[in-house]
Amino acid sequence: MPFSQEIMDVVIPDTFVEPKVTFTGTEDPKAHLTAFHTQMMLVGGSDVVRCKLFMSTLLGTTMDWFISLLDGHVTSFPQLTKLFKAQYIANRAPPSISYDLFDIRQYLGESLKEFLHRFKAQVVRLNLKDETMIMHAFRKGIVPGPFSESLIRNRPKTFTEIRRRAVAYIAAKGELNEKRTCVVPTRPRALGRPQPLRVHEASTEKKTLAKPQPYQPRKPPTRGRERENMPPRHDFVVELKDLIVIPNIAERLKIPPPPTTDKKLRPNKNVRCKFHQASGHPIRNCLALGHQLDELVNNGFLRDYL
Repeated sequence: MPFSQEIMDVVIPDTFVEPKVTFTGTEDPKAHLTAFHTQMMLVGGSDVVRCKLFMSTLLGTTMDWFISLLDGHVTSFPQLTKLFKAQYIANRAPPSISYDLFDIRQYLGESLKEFLHRFKAQVVRLNLKDETMIMHAFRKGIVPGPFSESLIRNRPKTFTEIRRRAVAYIAAKGELNEKRTCVVPTRPRALGRPQPLRVHEASTEKKTLAKPQPYQPRKPPTRGRERENMPPRHDFVVELKDLIVIPNIAERLKIPPPPTTDKKLRPNKNVRCKFHQASGHPIRNCLALGHQLDELVNNGFLRDYL
């Protein structure tokens, strides 16, 4: 037994509760010691009691390491802690630096609530106190949107203010989404409502005959639906035909397969769409390409090409 005879002679009272933390040899030894100290602060205990209770947290190969120590070698808990950290020093996590906070970026599709939770956890982990750097890192990490624009128009003074405004924005957005999804009931028809009386023409009045109107050909229907679905146009630093062949952009576009025949999208066969590889409209008027490019712009992917 590695414990000295003085430690072995001490009996742990039955009132002590064993720690609920375990160490298997793959965890960070510093984090394990911190969790052990936290639980021992709640129950108390002397240095000898800590030695025996700490031994109960070791499992598997870590218990084999402890038993391999020389008999009577461990005489105090600080000595045991030093031996433990030296044995598993390779498992220690690399020290974090304050600039690691700028690596926290909001993922595509991640909600503001999830990003704020990850960002606050990193601030606590780094133990940062510089409010200016924390706010700057948060504005850099958040994706473009209504909330990020509000931070630019009305700059907050503290990170606490950012959290307060974020919580209010999340609550308001959830309320609006709930409002949009609710079904609006139709107004019930009133029972027993009298119908309005028709005003008949007097028989004594002369009815005026309508003048015959000249024939007018029917006008072609307007493409109103197409105007409603027209995507916004963006100014890019390169032409559209050169933009869609860039590899990292082309793999994100849903390019239609080339037609097996001479496909025509519209009666106009003098212009050709480089995206559809068919005649009918120029590439600048292509709705399918316009919607996909607008989505990539909103996601911030084409920021460097604007």
